Amino acid sequence: MAVDQAVAQQALERLLLKDEIENFLYMEAELLDERRFSDWIDLIADDVHYYMPQRRNVKFGEQERENSDPESEISWFDEGKSTLVGRVRQLNTGLHWAEEPPSRVCHVVSNVQILDVQGDEVKVKSRFIVYRNRLQDEVDLFVGKREDLLRRDSVTGWKIAKRTIILDQNVLLAKNITVFF
Repeated sequence: MAVDQAVAQQALERLLLKDEIENFLYMEAELLDERRFSDWIDLIADDVHYYMPQRRNVKFGEQERENSDPESEISWFDEGKSTLVGRVRQLNTGLHWAEEPPSRVCHVVSNVQILDVQGDEVKVKSRFIVYRNRLQDEVDLFVGKREDLLRRDSVTGWKIAKRTIILDQNVLLAKNITVFF
């Protein structure tokens, strides 16, 4: 009977953790959609690696070549916190040429999965759709998955320590990428 209770307790803790992580990701999306970039940057760990490789079409059996290599090839994003802070600062000036007037953005986050828990760090995978409308008729749709390493901070809550963004397109159809994923 004690084993059953222990298993049930672990399942409950895992479920509560998943709910906490989902709520964190939804709150993050809301901050971005409301253009509260300074609040969003507070969710970013000082040692963050924010990375979006470029994708390419490859032959069957060569899937390991589908994403650009961060060590030797170019990517859409390969940033640390200082670069992200600079992007936020630029957006907050109101003088960002690609965001004047500001875009309307909607993040949809789904399929949240807890992959691994190691102490205060949780590896999470999720799917996203980011809709952006600029000016009157410019519409961009970004679809893909994110692989995050979230770290619990005892003072401030969860922080994003690593984010890998995998777009489900290999040709960027948008004129620019000014959104955060």
